[in-house]
Amino acid sequence: MPLGLITGIGRAMRRKRTSSLDILSSKRAPRTYYKGKNCKPTGFHTRKGGYVVVPEKLPNYVVPDLTDFKLKPYVSQCPTEVKTTEASELAK
Repeated sequence: MPLGLITGIGRAMRRKRTSSLDILSSKRAPRTYYKGKNCKPTGFHTRKGGYVVVPEKLPNYVVPDLTDFKLKPYVSQCPTEVKTTEASELAK
C-alpha cells in the first residue's frame, strides 16, 4: 500500500506545470477579465461610469479627391482577358 501512495505522489510531481508565459485568454483569467479585439482605446472611462472620447486617439483617414479618376471602385472576382496595344508593345 505505501508503494501506491509513493507512485501517486510521483505522478503528481510529474504533471505539466502551466507556464506563466502562456497566452492569457478570457478562460484562464478571472471572471472580470476582458481581452478585447486588439484595438487601441479611443478614450477613457470616468469614475461615474461614463466614457470620454479623445479626438486625438480617433483614426484619421486621408482620402484623396477621386472625381476624375479613371479606374472603377469595383474589382471583379472573375476578370476577363483584355488585350490592349500597350500590353503587346511591352512584351516585345
